[in-house]
Amino acid sequence: MNSTASRWSLRVLGLGYVFLLLLLPLGLIFYKTFEAGIAPPLEAITSPDGLQALKLTLITVAIAVPLNTVFGVLCALLLVRHRWKGNFLIDAVINLPFAISPVVIGLSLFLLYGKNGWLEPGLAEAGVKILFSTPGIILACIFVSLPFVVRETVPVLQEIGTEQEQAAETLGANAWQTFWRITLPAIRWGVAYGVVLTTARVLGEFGAVSVVSGNISGETQTLPLFVSKQYENFNLPGAFGASVLLALLALATLLAMNFLKRKEDA
Repeated sequence: MNSTASRWSLRVLGLGYVFLLLLLPLGLIFYKTFEAGIAPPLEAITSPDGLQALKLTLITVAIAVPLNTVFGVLCALLLVRHRWKGNFLIDAVINLPFAISPVVIGLSLFLLYGKNGWLEPGLAEAGVKILFSTPGIILACIFVSLPFVVRETVPVLQEIGTEQEQAAETLGANAWQTFWRITLPAIRWGVAYGVVLTTARVLGEFGAVSVVSGNISGETQTLPLFVSKQYENFNLPGAFGASVLLALLALATLLAMNFLKRKEDA
């Protein structure tokens, strides 16, 4: 009896905690978005500034996520399959985005690529503009979302071991064939979870992007910056509508991954 009561108490506590901190605020955002009908938020999202913010956000995701995925898999292989004395340093550097505020990351990029920055003279001479443009936003998002694929892939690589890879090499498979046919299928869901986390972080990044983008409406404004701008201008339906759109994009990524996983399991 005490055991049953304890289990139900823990369930109620856990579900109540999730409801208060996650489900209730999300529910209120959806309610406030459509409180006055669908027209006000739809008008804000489909405005030229809203569409440009959506386009820039999707472009950033389309570039930053694949780059971090490739880097994450290669770095995980380096940390797990090719151990050397400098691995601890690589591991520490990868964790930097977890330890440093995104605003600090944005400021560091500003010191590198901004006016009178270390790399600015050479880039200006080559006609390349980083800050207050799409490349700066992509760099900031790559930096803040760098660790996720690595952190999700490393434990899976450690768990599967090297027996199957060694067997493939014994049978004559080269390094690429071993990776493509043995290693990648074994780690694919770890990579997939890392991709989902990376996508969610890139979609919602605000601090670093606000520093390097300039927050120029219709030019360098991503959806999170668009939400902030609409809220500051007291256009609450526009702010709530863009927030719902961000939530739906992240949810769609998660549902797509779960759908593929269930289909494969079936």
